Amino acid sequence: MADATRFRTVRLKFGMKLFPWAILATLLAFLLPPARAEIVVKDDSGRELRLSEPARRIVALAPNAVENLFAAGAGGKLVGAVDYSDYPPEAGKAPRVGGYARLDLEAIVALKPDLVVAWESGNDMKQVDKLRALGLNIYISQPQRMADVADELERLGRLAGTERIANAAAQGFRQRLEGLRAANADKPRVRVFFQLGGAPLMTVGGPQVISSVIALCGGVNVFGHLDQLAPTVGREAVLEADPETIIATGMEVARPEALRVWDKWTRLTAVRRGNLFHIHPDIMLRHTPRLLDGAEKLCAQLDVARDRRPAQ
Repeated sequence: MADATRFRTVRLKFGMKLFPWAILATLLAFLLPPARAEIVVKDDSGRELRLSEPARRIVALAPNAVENLFAAGAGGKLVGAVDYSDYPPEAGKAPRVGGYARLDLEAIVALKPDLVVAWESGNDMKQVDKLRALGLNIYISQPQRMADVADELERLGRLAGTERIANAAAQGFRQRLEGLRAANADKPRVRVFFQLGGAPLMTVGGPQVISSVIALCGGVNVFGHLDQLAPTVGREAVLEADPETIIATGMEVARPEALRVWDKWTRLTAVRRGNLFHIHPDIMLRHTPRLLDGAEKLCAQLDVARDRRPAQ
């Protein structure tokens, strides 16, 4: 019994000595910020990007990248952008670092970014590789399907530490996309020629996001079998494909000059039926949440083409 009493006394004294240290450890656990796990994201090139903490200074090398950063809640971290980064309006305040096809590498490095968002098919990748060689963290963006826009918002949110805003934006994009898909699922197919430029005459191939927009709206891209993102095609190839609808982009508010060149080709179904339409490039060529605005307009244009079909 005496031994047991002495053991309890020693244990009590030992515990009383440790008690203040236990309180201190508990307080420190509450006061000190939790250790952040390393951020690991795979970009559209398949390359893995690792950040020890969320990016605080971001440079975007394409207008679409700027839009997506703002949509993901990271616009406040933008310290540099290329020319024509004009949406949202706040993007215009960011210092310019050249054009997307001709970057000012010195200006980019001088901004000391901890993240650079590049555009694979728009930027000069040799210049981007030079930035990577200088030790900058590069994220490559190249959405190829409409759903990829939502995925990109989530990835940018993780890199910037703005997951809550980014995830909500991605979820809203997916819901709206599914609504468009359901609304157009059973409509008759419409053969579409999507015109990007007139000299040379360019269109969109199968891997381009716009091809997925056309399919979403119940259309068939007459050059969807081509593997290039933006192939050049001959006028004879368009005449042979005989699209039911021709859709062109252009900065004009009204019908662009690129569509007027088809007026004399009356053997084309699209010309005979008046199915020559226009979509502003900002809502179609920039693969951002506004792509859904472009999709809604394109779907409405294909509905007009269906209504103009001769009665059977």
